[in-house]
Amino acid sequence: MKKFLALVLAVLMLATVCVSFASCNKSSDWKQIEKEGKFVCGITIYAPMNYYDANGDLEEDESGTLIGFDTELAKLVAEKLGVEVDFQIIEWGNKYTELQSGAIDCIWNGFTSNSKDSDGIERSEKVDFTHAYLDNKQCVIVKTERLGEFTSAASLKDKKAGAESGSAGESYAKDAGAVIEAAKTSQMAVFTDLKSNAVDFIVVDRLLADAVVGKNDYADLSIVTAIDIEPEVYSIGCRKGSDFDEKINEALIELLNEGKVEELAAKYGVRVTDSLMAKKTAK
Repeated sequence: MKKFLALVLAVLMLATVCVSFASCNKSSDWKQIEKEGKFVCGITIYAPMNYYDANGDLEEDESGTLIGFDTELAKLVAEKLGVEVDFQIIEWGNKYTELQSGAIDCIWNGFTSNSKDSDGIERSEKVDFTHAYLDNKQCVIVKTERLGEFTSAASLKDKKAGAESGSAGESYAKDAGAVIEAAKTSQMAVFTDLKSNAVDFIVVDRLLADAVVGKNDYADLSIVTAIDIEPEVYSIGCRKGSDFDEKINEALIELLNEGKVEELAAKYGVRVTDSLMAKKTAK
């Protein structure tokens, strides 16, 4: 009996040591951020998440003030945490390198969390994600005059595709059997290739497509509604093993309960995820 109790005690002590080690091993990014008084968001430029508006009309311009749903939400979170936020424009294909090197503290730019990268690895294996906060999906865009050629996902096979390097859109195009003719450093850059007929179609976030397709320079483009891609959600990505995601989550819930997340979503025409809304405290 004594041997049995000693064995049980040894197992419990080992478990305690493992838990303690895991806790100690969790890096405190937050302490460093708090010490420096700011955190850095890695972003790319595209409406309605992070973009420049010169006239205050919520329309994208080449210059002006950086605005957007993610931009404003990051500022609100920073305010809640008592720090400042800087925005660093990155090449999307280098997002993990930028994060791990410490050049940025989080990836906050319409970052699809329930997705694999083109290497087949789940993104959640590479970063620690916050709560999902916005709904999204990928969509196929073509020249309106060619809309009749694209009737299903099967019609994408062997066609030339454009997508942002390292994006969920690039992964979808590859899985559909398309040839990635143009992988660019931003989603907006692939529109140029479609306009010049360098590619047959492009795959981008639906939120971006809704903001620009059929308007101004993109009036001759259309979303292929016949190809319905699985829904996605956006989350903020932090370093693996970091504690910063927990601090962001705390701030997000506070902002949600104050009604500020929904207010911001209405301003930019986006939809807050049901999973986040379910965390709202009943009053």
